[in-house]
Amino acid sequence: MGVLTVDDQEFFRSAAREVIDATPGFRSAGQACSGEEALELLEEQAGAQLALVDVRMPGMDGVQCAQRMKAAQPDLVVVLISIDDRSNIPASAGQCGAAEFVRKQDFGPSLLRALWNRHGAAA
Repeated sequence: MGVLTVDDQEFFRSAAREVIDATPGFRSAGQACSGEEALELLEEQAGAQLALVDVRMPGMDGVQCAQRMKAAQPDLVVVLISIDDRSNIPASAGQCGAAEFVRKQDFGPSLLRALWNRHGAAA
């Protein structure tokens, strides 16, 4: 299962890649530091079935990125991630096509598997 990580912070991209690569059945399908870069990666290469997208990024934020990703690849499972809790997430996040919102501090192998089982495995 290919996972694309989109986050403006190198620390989280690196940590997410370690979790993805350490989780059986999953592999990193790329990393992007902006929404614009993520859309370019999706266009240039196939292989991502799941995308982890940071809500707060400079330029194109995660909500806008999720909307454009889903328009380009409707079968892509997009999960919004943030260090903030749900109460601090923009209201527009609910209408962007993302399957779910998770906190970065909760991300790990079991959550990765659970996200795919809930939103991707049946697709």
